[in-house]
Amino acid sequence: MPLAISDPDDPRIEPYRAVRERDLVGRQHRFVAEGEVVLRLLLKQSRFRIESLLLAESRLGTLGDALDLLSPEVPIYTANRTVMDAIVGFPIHRGILAIAHRAPLPPVEELLSQMPGNALVVGLIGLANHDNVGGIFRNAAAFGVGAVLLDQETCDPLYRKAVRVSVGGALVVPFTRVASAEAMVQGLQAASFDVIALSPSGNEILSRVKPFPRTALLLGAEGPGLPPELLARTRTVSIPMSGGFDSLNVATTSGIAMHHLSGDD
Repeated sequence: MPLAISDPDDPRIEPYRAVRERDLVGRQHRFVAEGEVVLRLLLKQSRFRIESLLLAESRLGTLGDALDLLSPEVPIYTANRTVMDAIVGFPIHRGILAIAHRAPLPPVEELLSQMPGNALVVGLIGLANHDNVGGIFRNAAAFGVGAVLLDQETCDPLYRKAVRVSVGGALVVPFTRVASAEAMVQGLQAASFDVIALSPSGNEILSRVKPFPRTALLLGAEGPGLPPELLARTRTVSIPMSGGFDSLNVATTSGIAMHHLSGDD
């Protein structure tokens, strides 16, 4: 039974208050999911436990079938748009929010050991832009990537904006963190992955690369790219562009590379 909220200061909806500010300081092992598509994917993921929902009153009717998947112990709070906007601190046009608990991140060795004989894994190094990370996870889900590895400088894929941009891909594709780019390469090589580093200065052209059964694609931030020492010990690949104009966004680049390496040509 939905619980109506008429006061923005109601203590029951404390986790939803000032969403943007609290996104920045962290949520004690919880995260925010926003929007109908993301919520429907979240409801199907057993590795995340949903704590509560906050919905605009007008959205209850459109979510009936999805809410049937929700455990009856999970509270569903509803509010009109004015109250909901006051709670979260900005106009929440989608009218759908959920608080869920994060799953523990497995060690990289454990995650890679679960990959099948034919697998594509993506490694992100130094990507601090949530839009790019969200876009990469969206591509990873679309092209069947088995896992995403993140170094310590890469931003959180479960940050609200990253989850939203990923259209729920960050909830679908398994991921974990590694101590450093060096540790990432070592872990991949130990698990028999052919490690491909994407770089404008790559020695091979992507369209001519025949992927190995186990292939890992490494992506760096726009501008600095991947560290030179990493490029020196991996297979480097480039995507030629018209007139040498290096302008592709890293998320767009990732989609081109994943499409080719996944064998979906």
